[in-house]
Amino acid sequence: MSWNIAELNVIRWSEARGIIPNSTSLAQHKKAQEEMNELLTAITDRDRAGIIDGVGDILVCLINVCALEDVSMTQCLEAAYQEIKDRKGYMNSDGIFVKETNG
Repeated sequence: MSWNIAELNVIRWSEARGIIPNSTSLAQHKKAQEEMNELLTAITDRDRAGIIDGVGDILVCLINVCALEDVSMTQCLEAAYQEIKDRKGYMNSDGIFVKETNG
């Protein structure tokens, strides 16, 4: 299944359940934060099924935010990629990429 079809399926599901247009971006953000906590637990426990479920649930919430804000996930991802594609920096000891600052 393509990304666009998956995104459209989530939007249709959310519309059928009244999430779109009756929820808010703020409510979907709050739900995504709850799902992030569940993902953290799954990662800590090395629960592969929980990781897949958690990432999927977070993506559903983010797709809902996008639909409520009249943007697409693809549009957001492309904008983020354009911002980072030439970024330089280094990997710190915690495994986090730290961008180089100009200044």
